[in-house]
Amino acid sequence: MIGCTKLLCGTATVSEAIRYRQSNEVPAHLLQFSDGNRPLVVWNVTKRCNLRCVHCYLEAEDRGYGGELTTGEARRFITDLGAMGVPVLLFSGGEPLLRDDIFELGGLASEKGLRPVLSTNGTLIDTETAARIKASRFEYVGVSIDGDEETHDRFRRQQGAFQKAVRGIRNCLSQGVKTGIRFTISRENVKDLPAVLDLVAREGIPRFCMYHLVYSGRGRQLAGADISAAEKRDVLSYLARKTIDLHRSGVEVEILTTDNHADGVFLQSFVEAQLPDRAHQVRELLNMHGGCSAGGKFANVDPQGNVHPCQFWQDVTLGNVRETEFSRIWGEESDFLQALRNKASHLKGRCGRCVHNSVCGGCRVRAEAIHGDIWAEDPACYLTDEEITRPFGSSPGEPV
Repeated sequence: MIGCTKLLCGTATVSEAIRYRQSNEVPAHLLQFSDGNRPLVVWNVTKRCNLRCVHCYLEAEDRGYGGELTTGEARRFITDLGAMGVPVLLFSGGEPLLRDDIFELGGLASEKGLRPVLSTNGTLIDTETAARIKASRFEYVGVSIDGDEETHDRFRRQQGAFQKAVRGIRNCLSQGVKTGIRFTISRENVKDLPAVLDLVAREGIPRFCMYHLVYSGRGRQLAGADISAAEKRDVLSYLARKTIDLHRSGVEVEILTTDNHADGVFLQSFVEAQLPDRAHQVRELLNMHGGCSAGGKFANVDPQGNVHPCQFWQDVTLGNVRETEFSRIWGEESDFLQALRNKASHLKGRCGRCVHNSVCGGCRVRAEAIHGDIWAEDPACYLTDEEITRPFGSSPGEPV
């Protein structure tokens, strides 16, 4: 995850990040710079969903699925995460609000010292549900918005989904629950990015995260719908300037991107050209972040309890929390996990040649989907040959 506001506007500093580097009490806004073997865990609590979105990596539908963790199994899993010192447990789906015990489990996560976070399509959040989210001590709610109303409803395959999602955001904010927008960019909605950012500013939404497309689940069929390298550069340049403009105008919103760590390298070039006084800070923060966290500072557990390196990597299973505690699975460091945690020495192609692979490393899921090799170059990298061979700070950089 690349924190545009942190990098461009100085809302996080190297000294602050160092202070909490290996602490069990890392503030939420500095988690991306933390160290150690306590990952942020995304738990897909159910595969069931009331929508059937075109880019769903789980291919979820509105029907029952067997074999999902019971309440008792989930409580043991959460208790283990708490004892391990995991900083965040993100409850995802499917649609997590369709799980009957979601509020009980969110409260337990908070009780065990985790930061419970909810990832939802927002359509089910009426005023009563928002109050229960607050009472269950969820610290953040991320709601997926795919564009303007017409685009969003088409992506979500349900008329009225946009209005319901915006209502859900408003209901959470009215309860004092920090709530943000998740936006997955593709050729079908790239034109809607300004409209979504206008919505963020207009509604006083404190967080916006732009996701790059990962070719997984139904998203695998959308590889051809990914935006081009030139479009990615245009989008990141626009997003960088928009981040700075919003910050300078006093709009309190944190802007981030995820699922393409080339964004960090691009922003470093932007900073060197446009904000040279921040160049050293940005270099250090990117080094502390360390690129793609799959298998290291990031983990996924699916509805049946299978442990994966990330939520998009469902075909790689490291163990099952029904049989072995998550803490043991993560701490045993299988050959696969060791390779992921030292991926720079395994990368091939442009990723292998890139001088920035320690702060990026590309997306191994996309590499496998397109090239059949997890260590191949990331097909979604948009950096130029000059950029992947020029170390940070080696030249002033060209305007972007």
